[in-house]
Amino acid sequence: MKKILVTGGAGFLGSHLCEKLLQQNGDVMCLDNYFTGSKSNIVHLLNRPYFESIRHDVTSPISLEVDEIYNLACPASPVHYQFDPVQTTKTSVLGAINMLGLAKRTGAKILQASTSEVYGDPEVHPQVEGYFGSVNPVGIRACYDEGKRCAETLFFDYYRQHAVPIKVARIFNTYGPRMHPNDGRVVSNFIVRALRGLPIEIYGDGNQTRSFCYVDDLVDGLVKLMATDQDCTGPINLGNPVEFTMIELAKLIISMTNSKSLLVFKPLPQDDPARRRPCIGMAREKLDWSPRISLENGLDKTISYFFNLLKNDE
Repeated sequence: MKKILVTGGAGFLGSHLCEKLLQQNGDVMCLDNYFTGSKSNIVHLLNRPYFESIRHDVTSPISLEVDEIYNLACPASPVHYQFDPVQTTKTSVLGAINMLGLAKRTGAKILQASTSEVYGDPEVHPQVEGYFGSVNPVGIRACYDEGKRCAETLFFDYYRQHAVPIKVARIFNTYGPRMHPNDGRVVSNFIVRALRGLPIEIYGDGNQTRSFCYVDDLVDGLVKLMATDQDCTGPINLGNPVEFTMIELAKLIISMTNSKSLLVFKPLPQDDPARRRPCIGMAREKLDWSPRISLENGLDKTISYFFNLLKNDE
């Protein structure tokens, strides 16, 4: 039985990944400092015999015996990663160094959850893995964007210098149950405000685009990437290649929730990308992977989750 470490395992994405790995008979260690993760995301797993929860911050080294490492630890929404930008950069950079050191010592395969944010406000559309990006290194998003870019550098240097078996996934917008209701990400923000009947805030003219991948599809892609042979390092884009404007998304959510929310327009934040859509040709070729769950079906599951969450909080 493989011993698998998931850093950030109590977060939105990490908790779904832990579930998937347990279904595949893994011996799973969930490591989280609970800055954005929550015990409520993993409480249903705590009585499983091959699941273990460890409170720890990846900016400090840890000694464990593992066969595989999924390094997901890092605040992923602007609200959270801009709250303490220095710590965000430390989490990406020191976290990568510490997890790569653990992989080097144990001989474990290690996967880095990178991000489409490494492309910045892209000049190439859709984004391909060979595009180096257009990132502002001194902007308010740089703590996350550049932290993740540096983590990728470290992964490939450990691969070249120490032959550590690495995988790098560039994750595009992902959504689903267990998203934090106040994380400021567009899907959770729109759904929560629609369910509460509050105005839905659109930044800029609302014609900027994103591509939305349901969490089950994304987790499937991560597991498939980890299972590839040593020559398949990535980086590989994982995301949904279907593109939506913010106005289209808002109107769809208002319709699906039967909400009376109105749209209000606000200034566009600094360095907010105008377009974001992955080219997933490499994922199709190397992993035989592409998203299967439509936006409507994924939103239906996500809206149900937030409806119950908000009802229980009343």
